[in-house]
Order: sequence, then C-alpha cells, then structure tokens
Amino acid sequence: MRIVIAGGHGQIARRLERLLHARGDEVAGIVRRPEQAGDLLASGAEPVVCDLESATVSDVARHLEAADAAVFAAGAGPGSGAARKDTVDRGAATLFADAAEAAGVRRFVVVSSMGADREPPEGTDPVFAAYLRAKGAADADVRARAGLDWTILRPGRLTDDPGTGQVTLADATGRGAVPRDDVAAVLLALLDEPGTIGRTLELIGGDVPVADAVRNVAAH
Repeated sequence: MRIVIAGGHGQIARRLERLLHARGDEVAGIVRRPEQAGDLLASGAEPVVCDLESATVSDVARHLEAADAAVFAAGAGPGSGAARKDTVDRGAATLFADAAEAAGVRRFVVVSSMGADREPPEGTDPVFAAYLRAKGAADADVRARAGLDWTILRPGRLTDDPGTGQVTLADATGRGAVPRDDVAAVLLALLDEPGTIGRTLELIGGDVPVADAVRNVAAH
C-alpha cells in the first residue's frame, strides 16, 4: 500500500512511518519545513514539503494521487496559540479530507483527542480548550463525509514510555494514558481493518494485544 501521512514529522507519525516501512509499505509524510526531510528519510518515509495552513485543495490532492490511504496526524503542537489550533487541528484536517476526496482516496484515518466531543469544562486552559474544540469540529466534518471510509482514533494522555503492545480500544474507554508506540501500532492495524470504518474509537493502555483489540471492535 501507499499511505500519505499529514503531520509526517510528528511523534506518532514517525513511529507509524517506521512500522509501515518495516512491513514493506510505501509511505510519504507531509511536512511544513524542508529541514524536517532528513528525519522522515531516516524513518523510511518520502518527505513531501507542503504547508497545510496555506496550501490549496489541489496542491494537497496532487500529493495524494495513487495513495491507498491517508492519515491525518498533524497538530499545531506545544507552544502554539488558540489561533493555530484552529488553522491546523481543524482547518488543515478539513483541507486534507477535501484533498483525499478530490484524489479519490477513500480510506482516511484521523488521530484526534479524547474529550473532543464535549465542551471543555469550566476552568480549562483556554488554549487547550481551543484545541479540543478544533479537534471536535474536524471530527464532525470528517464524519459527515460520504466520500471517505473514515476511522477516528482518540487516544488518552500520550506518553513516551515504551509500548507494551497491549491496549484498551472501544467506543468509550474512560480516561487513561497510552504510549505513543502503541498508538502507532493501533493506527497500523486500523488501516488494515475495514470493520472499523465509520467508527470513532477511544484508546488507552490495557491488557488486550493490539491485533485482538482491533479485531474485537471490528466485530461489534
């Protein structure tokens, strides 16, 4: 398969790139800065320099031609303000979905965030609240599209602990943490499982092997 990942220099994206490359898939990562290209090459991915905050749908669609799947793993990142949460976490996600439809790429997987479907509680940090609202708006946009075979993954609190290969994956899991290694492993499995199309799934650490966890949700 050929998979194109938006936010290709992100921590989850680079882990996914290494997994895809290791099993023989062709993977491209969209990055904003040319100096990030070397890191993607080291992960086994083709770097594609394209700023999703300023690109047009046709610009991005060209990079998606001949792809079998698209993964949106971009985010404004730490240190960014509320405005960029909207332009990246919402706007770029919508643009990437538009481009996937224009290029005829149906399989579309989104890395979102737990809590994105709810109004942030009173007292939430304003920038984090903007992030959650942006993710929620992007998810709602994707779920409304008949032209995409979408799956939305909402991990809990991300850690850099080594992956365990065991998770809890369900429509609702409750709060919890999950290593980025395991998020990438679940994304890999989701790409291969058509039974997860049209599902919004939460993910935290657990005691079920990744492959079994994905098969279980696909079966229900």
